[in-house]
Amino acid sequence: MISMPRTVYQEEHELLRASVRKFLETEAAPYHAQWEKDGQVDRQLWNKAGEQGFLCPSIEEEYGGFGGDFRHHGIVNEEIARSGFTGIGWGLHSDIAVPYIQRYGSEEQKHKYLPKCVSGEIVMAIAMTEPAAGSDLQGIKTTATKDGDDYILNGSKTFITNGQHADLVIVVAKTDPKGGAKGTSLFLVEAGTPGFSKGTNLEKVGMKAQDTSELFFQDVRLPKSQLLGEEGKGFIYLMQDLPQERLSVAMTGVATAESILEQTIAYVKERKAFGSPIAAFQNTQFKLAELATEVQVARVYLDRCLELHIEHKFDSVMAAQAKMLCTDMQCKVIDECLQLHGGYGYMWEYPVARAFADARVQRIYAGTNEIMKLIVGRELLK
Repeated sequence: MISMPRTVYQEEHELLRASVRKFLETEAAPYHAQWEKDGQVDRQLWNKAGEQGFLCPSIEEEYGGFGGDFRHHGIVNEEIARSGFTGIGWGLHSDIAVPYIQRYGSEEQKHKYLPKCVSGEIVMAIAMTEPAAGSDLQGIKTTATKDGDDYILNGSKTFITNGQHADLVIVVAKTDPKGGAKGTSLFLVEAGTPGFSKGTNLEKVGMKAQDTSELFFQDVRLPKSQLLGEEGKGFIYLMQDLPQERLSVAMTGVATAESILEQTIAYVKERKAFGSPIAAFQNTQFKLAELATEVQVARVYLDRCLELHIEHKFDSVMAAQAKMLCTDMQCKVIDECLQLHGGYGYMWEYPVARAFADARVQRIYAGTNEIMKLIVGRELLK
């Protein structure tokens, strides 16, 4: 496939790419179909990934990591997406949940949790979404009420990635229900804490090997040491960290689109209709030309966003644009590629079918693409 040289990654990153690719071929490829039936991956995959240094690569050495940057995360994300192994929830763990402890945790919390997050002993989740509050984070109803030196946590969350495997969950709760955004705080809740329970694994349209759950909190008593950062600053922390989450989602979108397009190009060269390869038809060539161009444009923009993120110049508007652009493109490309596969594209055994089902949520989570448009539009109209 035609592509421009990529300058964001260096030789060390490509060595990591080769390691991740080999690991996935050995440890995930033979089992992912069964994991889709099971509704979750084998828990041991997390420990094996930790042993290889694939989890939380930007964690500092003093907390058990190797002090990389977000390019190392990008390599892992791209290889998982390229392989179509959507059951592997490392991105949510490494890119989204763990960084909250890294940035806002106390030294005690960092030393207690981060080394085990790196090793895979701890799987993390973050519980924002509620049954009645999706993209509206200010509308959450979960509360954490002070009781002496403790907090009493009550509420429920839904659509929580890594929900079944999670050993540690960041829970978004209201410490001051009348305080609006300033009344929101973050808490670290360990699995097994009395009053904390996990619902059944949710059955989804796609991402079938990814465990996704409802979580319930009934009079969960938490010591003050489980407050993450400062009380009342939870909403600020979420807003500061959402750009990286959206960049991570965009990475998956572009890498998946690239992979499915490459597979489709190979397919149309072999598949025949009316006595000729599908690739010989002008419509096929035009369609592939359009798709390849859109994928390449998104790739160049995304790589630039990654560079800006490394330089600490990536903001919420850029993140909204990247997430919207890359996930819309992902869904369009996969839909067109499925069409080029004909009836076979609708068969679950073909990667394009699974990618079609998996891709749809990309435009929903991390803030719907409609919310992304609001963010960009408001900036334009300032």
